[in-house]
Amino acid sequence: MLAASQLRGGMALRLSGEVYRVLDAQFHGGGGKMGGVTHAQLKNLRTGTQREWRFRADETIETIELERRAMQFLYTEGDTSTFMDPQSFEQVGVENALLGKGVVFLTPDTTLAVEFCEGRPVGVNLPEHVDARVAETTAPAHTQGSENVWKEARLENGLTLLVPPFIGPGELIRVSVENATYIERAKERRK
Repeated sequence: MLAASQLRGGMALRLSGEVYRVLDAQFHGGGGKMGGVTHAQLKNLRTGTQREWRFRADETIETIELERRAMQFLYTEGDTSTFMDPQSFEQVGVENALLGKGVVFLTPDTTLAVEFCEGRPVGVNLPEHVDARVAETTAPAHTQGSENVWKEARLENGLTLLVPPFIGPGELIRVSVENATYIERAKERRK
């Protein structure tokens, strides 16, 4: 049990029989007779839906410790991505709704931490950013009212995003996994 004022991003908790991950939590201290309040952005680990929740500062919340296991990504089929434990060869399926936009960045034989709650997979710890190769780009487009010039680029994994005009086909770029946006040009690794 934990006081609501101590909630932090990344924690898992149980509310009304459902398990949630705290995406963001901000405590706002009250003044005078008004008590403090914690505003939390929560993600349901069963359905993948997000919601906001307000807690009184003195309210106690049941926290849950998630089990993390290093597993190897195998493939995505339909609405499920399959991971394998390299020691026991046990395979588990994780719903793509729980992975969010990061599912397009999964590549075979990548080892990631899969999170389990009560023996059921509830999520995967994806990296903050990945390097991806640009397959093709369009001509730069300058929109009215904007001083930046961007152009569309399609990556080898099929994702389309906006990149600066100096990025061309075949280049390696760094992409944010959370919101699928361009960060910077990536350096080629020497073999």
